[in-house]
Amino acid sequence: MYRILNIKSLSRTNYLLTNSTNRRHYFQNYQFTQFFTQNSDNNTVLTKRLENSSIIPVKTSTTRKYSTLSEKLLDTLRKKRRKLNRNQKFTELLQVTQSSTTQTKTPIKKLKAKKLSDFIQNKTTSAAAVEQQEENSTAVATSPNSMEYKKYNIEMLDGNQFEEAPIVFVGKNVEHLQLTKEKLHEMLESYQMTKELNESEVTVLESECLEQPEEFEEEILNEIDTKPLQLPGNDSSKSTTTNSTTTKKNSRNQKYYKSIEMERLEKVKSLSISLSSYLDVCVATGMINRGLITLLQYRYKFSDSYKSPIPPALKDINLYNTLLLGYAERGSLNKVDEICEILAEDKIPLNPQSFAAIFICLGRLPLSNENLLKNLKYYSDKAAEQGISLNDIVDKSNFINDQRETVLNLFQMLDANFKPEYTPPKLTYSNKLLNNLNKHVQPMSNNSTACEGSEIMNAKKGFTRQQLEDMAKTQLENELKGYLTVKNIEKFSEPTANVKIFRKKLQEFTEMWKKQIIAGFIRDLNTQRLQCESKYKRSINLFPYLKVLSAEQFADIVIDEIRTLSEGSETYSPTMRMLYKEIGLKVQNRYHIQQKHKNGVLEKMNEIYSLYSDHLEKCESSDNSRQMWQRLLHENRDEGASMNIADRSWPITAVVGVGRFLYNILMHDVKIDVNVLHVKSKHPNMLSAFYTLFRNQGRVMKEEIKPHPVLARLYRGSQQDTLKFEVNMVPMLCPPQPWSTIVNGGYLLAKSDLIRLPLQAHQQWDKIQKSDPSDLFPALDSLNQLASIPWKVNTEILDIVLEVFNSGGNSKLDVPQPSSSLKPPADIQKPDGELTKQEKYLMFRDKLMHRRRQGEMHSLWCDALYRLSLANHYRDKVFWLPHNMDFRGRVYPIPPHLNHLGSDLARCLLIFHQAKPLGIDGFSWLKLHCINLTGFMKKRSIRERLLYAEEVMDDILDSADRPLTGKMWWAESDEPWQTLACCIEIAKVHRCPDPEKYMCSFPIHQDGSCNGLQHYAALGRDTAGAFSVNLTPSEYPQDVYAAVGNLVETTRQNDENNGVKIAKILNGFVQRKVIKQTIMTTVYGVTKYGAKLQIAKQLKYLDEFPKEYVWQASNYLTAKTFDSLREMFTSAKEIQDWFTECAKNISSVCGEHVEWITPLGLPIVQPYNRFTKPFMTNMSHKKVEPHFQMDAYERPNTMKQKNAFPPNYIHSLDSCHMMLTSLNCEKAGLTFVSVHDCFWTHACTVP
Repeated sequence: MYRILNIKSLSRTNYLLTNSTNRRHYFQNYQFTQFFTQNSDNNTVLTKRLENSSIIPVKTSTTRKYSTLSEKLLDTLRKKRRKLNRNQKFTELLQVTQSSTTQTKTPIKKLKAKKLSDFIQNKTTSAAAVEQQEENSTAVATSPNSMEYKKYNIEMLDGNQFEEAPIVFVGKNVEHLQLTKEKLHEMLESYQMTKELNESEVTVLESECLEQPEEFEEEILNEIDTKPLQLPGNDSSKSTTTNSTTTKKNSRNQKYYKSIEMERLEKVKSLSISLSSYLDVCVATGMINRGLITLLQYRYKFSDSYKSPIPPALKDINLYNTLLLGYAERGSLNKVDEICEILAEDKIPLNPQSFAAIFICLGRLPLSNENLLKNLKYYSDKAAEQGISLNDIVDKSNFINDQRETVLNLFQMLDANFKPEYTPPKLTYSNKLLNNLNKHVQPMSNNSTACEGSEIMNAKKGFTRQQLEDMAKTQLENELKGYLTVKNIEKFSEPTANVKIFRKKLQEFTEMWKKQIIAGFIRDLNTQRLQCESKYKRSINLFPYLKVLSAEQFADIVIDEIRTLSEGSETYSPTMRMLYKEIGLKVQNRYHIQQKHKNGVLEKMNEIYSLYSDHLEKCESSDNSRQMWQRLLHENRDEGASMNIADRSWPITAVVGVGRFLYNILMHDVKIDVNVLHVKSKHPNMLSAFYTLFRNQGRVMKEEIKPHPVLARLYRGSQQDTLKFEVNMVPMLCPPQPWSTIVNGGYLLAKSDLIRLPLQAHQQWDKIQKSDPSDLFPALDSLNQLASIPWKVNTEILDIVLEVFNSGGNSKLDVPQPSSSLKPPADIQKPDGELTKQEKYLMFRDKLMHRRRQGEMHSLWCDALYRLSLANHYRDKVFWLPHNMDFRGRVYPIPPHLNHLGSDLARCLLIFHQAKPLGIDGFSWLKLHCINLTGFMKKRSIRERLLYAEEVMDDILDSADRPLTGKMWWAESDEPWQTLACCIEIAKVHRCPDPEKYMCSFPIHQDGSCNGLQHYAALGRDTAGAFSVNLTPSEYPQDVYAAVGNLVETTRQNDENNGVKIAKILNGFVQRKVIKQTIMTTVYGVTKYGAKLQIAKQLKYLDEFPKEYVWQASNYLTAKTFDSLREMFTSAKEIQDWFTECAKNISSVCGEHVEWITPLGLPIVQPYNRFTKPFMTNMSHKKVEPHFQMDAYERPNTMKQKNAFPPNYIHSLDSCHMMLTSLNCEKAGLTFVSVHDCFWTHACTVP
């Protein structure tokens, strides 16, 4: 008998070829192959022959590492290494009889290369060797018709007829081998040379690829099924193996899941979500029959697999409603009846949407259909039996296009006087903190225009209906297009001849790439279609998701991705998984916008927004934005599409699958001529435009993608004069759609998420969906109020910033400099052979820090480039910032680049569009704001600050008149650019003949004093703590940061007197700004390590501080700062410890996620669970994994739950405080904007 082990099943570390052409002759070797012939005695004779072919050596021991890998090793590294099994190994045994050929499994004896050589030379045929081999073998039961293999004739065979290269393990009873000594010598010599070559060249990654020699043979077989050969009627081994595997799996799963039942529920729930998205896509792309087959397949699968009724998640009527609506549009009454029979069989009751779909289907039938009235009567009676009236069907269902009119026409055939009565929405609050705001809310039936309380519209005034409609039209055009193109503000010289050549070549390549991408997309799509039709037809597969857009649209998305990758940082790039996700989300967003265009939502949006613009022009209503929008939707429900249809989000597995598919095309079909930059080159050399590499990120290696250097140089040299942004990444040109439900708000068509949640966080969203809508009104209305404030760009300050930016930046003014301005590290002037280990280490460290600094500078420079380019694009426009919130309720603008939540440079660029007269105290508040920004008078009273403003008025005016050539007093400020902007505004008011009537749009800030400590002091009724953070009245403002700094300085002086070296070095450097961030974030759960990094960063900015003591000094100051905080805020520490203990008990003892409801009614769940396994997609790019993580069913991560609860709870209280202020300011007619605990308003409305 014989054993065969295929090379393809060997360990991932054992095979790798070099690509050097001059070494190919070393790889010539021999392999054993098998084939069968039939002899005249009708007995099958197995013949073994030797064939000249290419074989790869089977052992490596090198430890060298590289950042780039071959494709073969890349593929193998994606597989998780299996644990070595040290038990008996088994392999396949081929049994041949006269009537059949079967494969079984049998134990093997590992045969090393030397023994193989000895065997070939007939040195291993001794009786002892045979007996030893028999002892390590397992008896194989054969049927009466089976035969033993007695003879193996190994002969020479020319040619290469077989694709695979198996390694053959030969057993006993070998009689003779026909092999010449010359061939044997050549084979062994070639093997030895190949082995030595690969031991010095093969790349090995991380310690998991480093194997000990004695373990090598065991790893070779780690891919083989180790189940022993089963004898007929003996299932003990199988049972033992199965039980062992099941026990191990259950033990592992119980570590991550609350119970086995919870694991099953997670799979069922995630499958339901995946099916919902898949069915929606199937209906949209005309593959409705595929969707029905898939749904029924999973229905039967779960019923058979779990031997129990179909789980409730798969009995969701909404899944079937999707199919019913799809068939209804086609008028396929037979299919509708078939689905209804399935629902009756599974005892799934129909809801109003189900009956609406049935009546839509009946409405699509010709009126001449003789059974129309009969079916209409039958289904109306059936609905009545379930307690669903005709009015419920119209009132509680969603419609698209003309579906509503179709159903109404049918109902009027049954009842000529039928007229639907729609349930009015609830408008008022049901929260005791906000019930006073319900005072002026008019009932739904009140159609009067002017009413008391219309001052709520004050901050929205200033636009006519025509202006708003024109702005909305432009916004809709941008959202339909999916992106916004803006001019690049980077200053370039006049294009040279080389730049023009680069641009021309790049244009030619872009046109070529688009054709190649379209061809590749159609090719791969057709291949996938054929494969999915056979193997994956009944499963959730990727094919429908790739049909949502045209090939040209997919190509445009990939072209944009090419540019993004080519212009990226040299030192950093996102991982492949992140890139897959991002491009997949772009496809999803384009699909959702396209669907709204097709199903009539766009037309309905135009209609409603036109009426909304009319209300904004008149400003006579007492409603806030949500109430106004709700009224308009209710009053215009008689026709057109429903506006509360939620977008079906794709599961992350589908998003990543689409991204992987597109990146596969990008990697294999996008080519570039690497000789394009060589003028004299006449022959193109087309190579892949992108390649992958691996980087160490902590303990793991992450795969990244990089452009070919020629492509990167081509983009840099072409000096691109435009930038492209996704439409949901830039401000809006019209007032945003108010959040009226949890799925509708923000951008008019583009997707806007109400809450920013991690991928696995479904528990909080489920609780929000189940909440009473009125409980969420405070949060929604606060988002609407913040989004309703119109902005404009401060063009005067923008021009100054652009001048500094295009002059190379300025680190002292926080204007990022290009990475090219960073000086290279100084080399040690010694030959390499004379460098000591310490010098080599220092050189390596300096180069590493230089590279890291380059990456940071490039990132900051790109961020400033995007912000300034967008600001320049919007310089003559009015714009709005839609908002959403994180899981704690903290509010953020959705556009990430141009907003008021950024750094000093970002905040100085924006001012209110609406201007108001300064009034009596406005000018004083403007001067006071300027002094507050400088940080020069933090411990002084308001009166003293105003007097100081008069003293430095000449410096303020000089800063406004000569910002870059004068004294530059503003540059010494803590917030220099905001100070300069305020100086320019003060200069205008100072020179105005009547300052009280000056129309000012400059925002004035009212900032909290260490807001986290304020909340802790209030919770603990800590009088001393409240005084230190300005919760009690005082003539002089208290500075908690300076107070803690004084305690730290006192301790430092004592240590210096006691001879502590680092305390002496820190003399004069214990400054407020050094420890401010640590004090601020301590109450938010910052760790000691994080605090060390914060203090170290500030010490590096101090030019006089010796850099070699940065880390030692940060350790010292962190410990002293923490001790001082405990001494000052005892109650805060006690409350924080109590919060931590509560969270620990909830997560560890109860096994639940920590959750609470804020005072304004927002449910919050901490999304920290144990399962950290990343979402996976099928590597074949065809089948979509239907299961994914869901935090509701998994065990919480106790460490994260207890550490994060105190800061998260304080953040939620902080958010509630801001929302209450927001809603009351809106009711009073004040302009209000917040940066968490920093409130902005006009100078005339500061209290």
